[in-house]
Amino acid sequence: MTSAIHIRPLTASDSLEALTALLHQAYASLAAQGWNFTAVDQPVSLTAKRVASGQCFLAEEMDSQGQRRLVGTVMVRGPYRPGVDAWSLDTPCFTDPANAILSQLAVHPDCRGQGLGERLMDIAEAWARERGYQAVALDTAMPALALRQRYERRGYVTVGEVQWEGKTYRSVLMRKPLSSAPSPSPSPLETDAA
Repeated sequence: MTSAIHIRPLTASDSLEALTALLHQAYASLAAQGWNFTAVDQPVSLTAKRVASGQCFLAEEMDSQGQRRLVGTVMVRGPYRPGVDAWSLDTPCFTDPANAILSQLAVHPDCRGQGLGERLMDIAEAWARERGYQAVALDTAMPALALRQRYERRGYVTVGEVQWEGKTYRSVLMRKPLSSAPSPSPSPLETDAA
């Protein structure tokens, strides 16, 4: 039996502690491979700073007792501002005003393989398209081949590399052009399928 998963925007009443815990759980398998992604161990204060800079979406699963459980998330925002956003160095695709930036994509380990990551990316891309962005940019660890291939299947292409300060890996910068036409699938915010 599969439960319904609903995706919605983050609200002020949502627990940033629960969101941070989800990020830690989702990124633990990457940490085990030696890749110290920010979401592996970021404090709640950094989660708060990151979600304040754009739009965060949450995926919730309803259990048989009617209790909600946070099972996924994604962040999307406008371009980084040099001199204001620490992560903007050496990343022209992240400072280009035509590009939105996708980050903090996370799916709870119990919910992997059900298409939830794709649904979260659909929502992030739709958010960017609705606001007139021409493309979405992201970065991931260069040695994380499965992640890179996942993004490539969605139309992201490598546009550069960067070595973020303190990271144990180099990152690839990827970008996907957005069409001006709406997505052919139903709005991800109104779907509840598992």
